[in-house]
Amino acid sequence: MRKVFVIGIGAGDPDYVTIQAINALNQVDVFFVIDKGAAKADLVRIRTDICERYIRDPSYRLVEVRDPERDRAAPAYAAAVAAWRTRRAGIYRSAINTELRDGECGAFLVWGDPALYDGTLAMLEQILTATPDAFEYEVIPGISSVQALAARHKISLNQVGKPLQITSGRHVTEGLPTDIDDLIVMLDANDAFSRITDEVDIYWGAYLGTVDEVLMSGSLREVMGDIKRVRAQKKAEKGWIMDTYLLRRKPQAS
Repeated sequence: MRKVFVIGIGAGDPDYVTIQAINALNQVDVFFVIDKGAAKADLVRIRTDICERYIRDPSYRLVEVRDPERDRAAPAYAAAVAAWRTRRAGIYRSAINTELRDGECGAFLVWGDPALYDGTLAMLEQILTATPDAFEYEVIPGISSVQALAARHKISLNQVGKPLQITSGRHVTEGLPTDIDDLIVMLDANDAFSRITDEVDIYWGAYLGTVDEVLMSGSLREVMGDIKRVRAQKKAEKGWIMDTYLLRRKPQAS
């Protein structure tokens, strides 16, 4: 039986890799490295650097798997994601069948944590639905950008007795939910925070855990312009932006 690890490698800093993840890394024969194009080559490099740093026996193999293009502007968002995942599952199934021999162990190195805004688990389940005996798999949790953000800003994510919500930039354009005072936002491609009219503080971080890390915090109204400027600058330099932020509603005056 073939085995696949889904290993959370943290949000960029190699020191975020857990001991459990290191133990799993040292069992792997084949690493499937997802190629997202030249603009995100840094993400591939960090993965290979982690392998070189923590794996004792360098006999493992690296197999690059080209990620299919995704239509992020499609009006039917859910349908577009489903179609993309189906294409992705087909590509990954082929790579596993071709590169991973019976009795060997493969791995996908997931940025942050596999359970948070990552499609690897859904993709593997889709493969196993079609071919249940293709492989078995195990999930190794990692330090997400959410945890890294809180640590870098030295804040708690939740306030006493109050809920915390995690969402994507797509769902922020209409403002904060009325019953939520603390909102974590990920995958914001279009400065969704600039549409918030509530009185909130923002704790923002980009490229957390990497040499490109940038942090800002303060009243959203006061720092919004600076964050938008830095985001635009980094997008122009790197071709992509990877940031996470907490929006915290200011307490009402009694």
